[in-house]
Amino acid sequence: MKNLQLIISLFLFIFTGLTNAQKTNYFPELNKDWKEKKPSSLATNENKLSEAIAFAESNEYSGSRDLRIATLKGFEKEPFHAVLGPTKKRGGPAGMIIKNGYIISKWGETKRVDMTFSVTKSFLSTVAGIAYDKNLIANENNKVANSIWDGTFEGDHNSKITWKHLLQQNSDWSGEIWGGKDWADRPPSQGGLDDWKYRKLNEPGTVMEYNDVRVNVLAYALTHVWRKPIPLVLKENIMDKIGASSTWRWFGYDNAWTEIDGINMKSVTGGGHSGAGLFISTEDMARFGLLFLNDGVWKGKRLLSSEWISKAITPSKPNVNYGYLWWLNKKGPRHWEGLSENIFYAAGFGGNFIVIDKENDLVVVTRWLEPSKIEEFMQKINAALN
Repeated sequence: MKNLQLIISLFLFIFTGLTNAQKTNYFPELNKDWKEKKPSSLATNENKLSEAIAFAESNEYSGSRDLRIATLKGFEKEPFHAVLGPTKKRGGPAGMIIKNGYIISKWGETKRVDMTFSVTKSFLSTVAGIAYDKNLIANENNKVANSIWDGTFEGDHNSKITWKHLLQQNSDWSGEIWGGKDWADRPPSQGGLDDWKYRKLNEPGTVMEYNDVRVNVLAYALTHVWRKPIPLVLKENIMDKIGASSTWRWFGYDNAWTEIDGINMKSVTGGGHSGAGLFISTEDMARFGLLFLNDGVWKGKRLLSSEWISKAITPSKPNVNYGYLWWLNKKGPRHWEGLSENIFYAAGFGGNFIVIDKENDLVVVTRWLEPSKIEEFMQKINAALN
């Protein structure tokens, strides 16, 4: 009898695993229209979904559509802040909702290429993940100074920094790169500039601080580990394989050139508040999100290891809402009430988001939504599913 129960339990375990693995089994083809389905055919209330879309369209990001102006205004409190790389005037609100791989709703110009600001960070995390999978980075707990010995990670403090610290934004790396000083990036509102500039550094791994200069240091380090431009790494290993268009671009600052093996190549940024970063369409963002919805597998081929994705969406000790350059919907300061704690997402200035909700087989991309409205927007989508 016990053997029979064991066999039945094993069968149910395997069956459930196969069912979950096959939930999202449609992938859009290259250079073909992405298949659409009526929301009702995938257990979604069409009227409530339409209300959510109308909410996104009526709550456009309030900053200027000229993103050079918007970034200068948005980061005006930063000392010496300047636009150092390309910018682009943006379009209006746009987005896509993907369920089980199919489009169940879209709005705005989904093929339009726009800046995506710190959504870029989650793409950079993925480039680090590919390096990990290919053993270019043997262990994320290794010190970066073991790979990058040009002085960027020297000194009592910087020499302690690991890849994990950079990915979780808790390294407190100290220095300057491409004209950006770490202490000048997103300084605290209170206290004098000298107090911040000459403060005591936090032990790596203990305090999370959102800081684009340090993310740019990660991009620089990864460029040297790969020994080729980061956009090319992303293109060859991810974007071409998921059928992304040829319209996306990843820029660095105008002066961000580094020599590797006698070849000058651009070191990209992990954000865009000083210009540069990833310029991409809503549809290509959605493809990227669909890859993560399927745990790094695209049409039966693994592009990114499940091990890496698990690491990337594990909460860091200093911030339960942050993993490896991905935001996490855990109980914490950035928790979206009433929504799954397993949701993870990429987020960027101006209201750019790629949201992955595995429990509902859902990818949501929304652009130029007033950032303070994202929780309410996702709650409205969730209501349409239930």
